[in-house]
Amino acid sequence: MLKKSDGVRTFTRHDLRAAIYNCCPALSRAEARKIFDETFDELADALVRGEPVKLRNFGTFNLRAKRQRTGRNPKTGAEAVISARRVVTFHPSPALLTQMNQDSADCLPN
Repeated sequence: MLKKSDGVRTFTRHDLRAAIYNCCPALSRAEARKIFDETFDELADALVRGEPVKLRNFGTFNLRAKRQRTGRNPKTGAEAVISARRVVTFHPSPALLTQMNQDSADCLPN
């Protein structure tokens, strides 16, 4: 079941594990959980190594390095140093974008 937060539904790890379990009745819940966890561990390890992760018909996850910069606290206006870090970016595949836009066109008022 999807969790609701401020009227927005959140699809969680639990939902993904349940989907794996439901689509493969031969698997036990423990096996479905193990498959899910190992898959996401492998994806995370690839990103940590700096490798892009491409999931066909879904999208690509890339690692991007951001350099140190000076930022500003929006409340106080005080300057602060934002340290250098790596961030994950996601670029959806054309197939996913097409599917999302087709589904959203059905929800829009005429």
